[in-house]
Amino acid sequence: MSFAAHIITAYPDMFPGPLGESLHGRALADGLWHMQTHDLRGFGAGKHQNIDDTPAGGGPGMVLRADVAAAATDHVTAQADMPLILPSPRGVPFSQSLAQEWAQGAGLIFLCNRFEGVDERFIEARQPLEVSLGDYVLAGGEMAAMVMLEAVLRLVPGVMGKLESGADESFSEANHGLLEYPHYTRPQDFEGRDIPDVVTGGDHEKLAAWRRAQAEAVTQSRRPDLWAAFLKGKSDAAGGFKRKKG
Repeated sequence: MSFAAHIITAYPDMFPGPLGESLHGRALADGLWHMQTHDLRGFGAGKHQNIDDTPAGGGPGMVLRADVAAAATDHVTAQADMPLILPSPRGVPFSQSLAQEWAQGAGLIFLCNRFEGVDERFIEARQPLEVSLGDYVLAGGEMAAMVMLEAVLRLVPGVMGKLESGADESFSEANHGLLEYPHYTRPQDFEGRDIPDVVTGGDHEKLAAWRRAQAEAVTQSRRPDLWAAFLKGKSDAAGGFKRKKG
């Protein structure tokens, strides 16, 4: 059964967007995954199918109504037993490990918020998983959903072609959570810069050691947080081994 993406949004014409191109688009056409959009306005309240209202207590912007959000998500969850995701700047940080976890499931449901947010009572009642792309605010959840799906779908078997394409890369377990080493291709000389000899020398052991050293160096330089986590993991592993031995 192919991976399913259900998108609840006031702007269904935004999809599949970039996900309909390149490898993801080809996989979509081949049936490796499928997408269904659900128009929030179809669940709107009253004659004018309102989906939002002014914030209780005052303030700028508009708030997505709890009854509208609940009606839309209930309609989808009744036909698809999948995690309900609410893109939100106050959510848990999105990560490669979360993408890998989701890629192993049957699919995802995204409620793409707009305005100032969704009525808190909806979150309390339906308990979606709030997920954040980073410490910034977007105009809505549509672009965030696309980014998350981009990361997830490339891990679905068959989408990238070769399974190993996604194994040894930044944040992966195979790369110990480090950033990825540098890559090179033709031409051999570019503006006086040559491909390092170790890369083309044919000694696979030396190349593996060089790539590991480069991954450690770039991680230490650019992402001290990842480097600290890597060192802690090594320390914990060494400590655990010593305790077991003793």
